[in-house]
Amino acid sequence: MPELRLEELTASNVEAANRLTLKPGQREFLAPETYTHSEDQLDPAGSWPRVIKDGDDVVGYIMGAFDPDAGDEYLRAAIWRIHVAAEAQGSGVGRFAVEALADEARRRGFDRVTVVWAAGEGSPEAFFEAVGFQVVGETPYGEKLGALSLA
Repeated sequence: MPELRLEELTASNVEAANRLTLKPGQREFLAPETYTHSEDQLDPAGSWPRVIKDGDDVVGYIMGAFDPDAGDEYLRAAIWRIHVAAEAQGSGVGRFAVEALADEARRRGFDRVTVVWAAGEGSPEAFFEAVGFQVVGETPYGEKLGALSLA
């Protein structure tokens, strides 16, 4: 079992986060159209970028956003990015990252976390469902909107 911990994204670990390698076909799902069109609404003060480390190695990255005043409800407590190194997938790294973000959302007073993903072969849908997200709708761009209840 890996010994996972979170660290804030910093100048000293950003290069390792940028070098994370994904499985073939996963890269095309990193930036859903909805988030590409909504990034200008992202309040930098509420961003929550973290690397996931196993020992000294960066094995994942998660970026959440917390903005109770966001115009779109699904952008108030959301996972914007999650990457797990190909060789670390299936070992609990992604679940650890999602649970850490959910804990932070609870601490900030949110009762759910959302995430958006595009459908298709290699999409992260099975992962998000496995960690407790349920499809609750569709975005204006046709992507799936998932929610994780924190109650």
